[in-house]
Amino acid sequence: MATAADSLAQNLSFANFSKATDLKKRLWFTIGALVVFRLCSFVPLPGIDPVALDQLFNRTAGGVLDFFNMFSGGALERMSIIALGIMPYITASIVVQLMGSIYEPWKALKKEGESGRKKLNQYTRFGTVVLTIFQGYGIAVGLEGWGASAGAAAVIDPGWFFRISTIITLLGGTMFLMWLGEQITSRGIGNGISLIIMAGIVAQLPVAIGGLFEQGRTGAISGGFIMVILVLALAVVAFICLMERAQRRIPIQYPKRQVGNRMFQGDASHLPLKLNTAGVIPPIFASSLLLLPLTVAQFMGQEGGSDWLIAVTTALQHGAPLYMALYAAGIIFFAFFYTAVVFNPDETADNLKKYGGFIPGIRPGEKTATYLDYVLTRITVVGAAYLTLVCLLPEFLMGQMAVPFYLGGTSLLIVVNVTMDTVAQIQGHLLAHQYEGLIKKSKLRGGRR
Repeated sequence: MATAADSLAQNLSFANFSKATDLKKRLWFTIGALVVFRLCSFVPLPGIDPVALDQLFNRTAGGVLDFFNMFSGGALERMSIIALGIMPYITASIVVQLMGSIYEPWKALKKEGESGRKKLNQYTRFGTVVLTIFQGYGIAVGLEGWGASAGAAAVIDPGWFFRISTIITLLGGTMFLMWLGEQITSRGIGNGISLIIMAGIVAQLPVAIGGLFEQGRTGAISGGFIMVILVLALAVVAFICLMERAQRRIPIQYPKRQVGNRMFQGDASHLPLKLNTAGVIPPIFASSLLLLPLTVAQFMGQEGGSDWLIAVTTALQHGAPLYMALYAAGIIFFAFFYTAVVFNPDETADNLKKYGGFIPGIRPGEKTATYLDYVLTRITVVGAAYLTLVCLLPEFLMGQMAVPFYLGGTSLLIVVNVTMDTVAQIQGHLLAHQYEGLIKKSKLRGGRR
């Protein structure tokens, strides 16, 4: 069986792709949904002066707004209807998952299966609405005061009508993106929310690379320095690919079994544990928790705002020591938290015991669960350290070199990770199509006989 699977995997080609009708429909749907997302990022909020907004945004270049703008695909810079992006939904999902681990009624919902998952998804949507309203109001108030003292107000007609219309528009944009992400996940290829974030980052990459070469043309940085940056980015991509494929394989042994009068030898297999079980979730979650409150605080503290708001935005600017420390702590926390969510050692040990499997030298049951938890904790330490290193070291180096965020570790990690996951799903669909074809052929041959 393994040999057949390997031969099928090697035969995955464009010829097989052309025959996979369902896969092509899913790919076209995904591409169409991402095109709609990009078009929405160019639809501006009503009542905004785009020229004044562009001037004001350039004044704060390199700050937290630039970093948030990276995740929204430039929508924040243009103050479009999806300026908040998908981040309120991610923040709400963080809260729901945390509460699902400590709040008993929600823990019970997680154990109810599909019905419980639907209820938790509803709570996530309600939380998204509340967060978007709160953040939309903060952005509306901040836009009204942003640049007013310098005579370059971004809002044409400030007042409650503008605030209410901004809240409603941003709420509609965020809820539309949430729905679009769910549609991509169910009817397309890959995780919809992750693909939307990746599409925003990829859309800004040409601008970032063009700006880098423009700095070289004007003499702001040297050509050799540009080569160092590009080589560093390629090295980070290669390192991410290596670590994402790294596994700890735990050997699993199945005993001999007798079926009728025949005795079957015991099978040997392995349980693969990824080094980075949490994937790209920790940096996205940590970024969302830091960026959204900071964005509102920066808008409200731009022009004559409270001293404490200005102090907060200054201390937590992208690249500042406190920001780096909180970002690293968030990545490490969510690496362990999300790993615990997606992999349950007790459940895995029970399943192994149920089907007669065991780890050589480890007693089935509670001892197996303890061993799996021990191994998982050790590899998660390495995985969390890897994520922290990839996200912070290039960001720190490039922050010192004044290089755009889009070439930093966080953006490259998201792009590479989501791309690898999407390609793996495409290969899975192609492999399933191959098996389906083989089964149909075998049925036809059997019928002829």
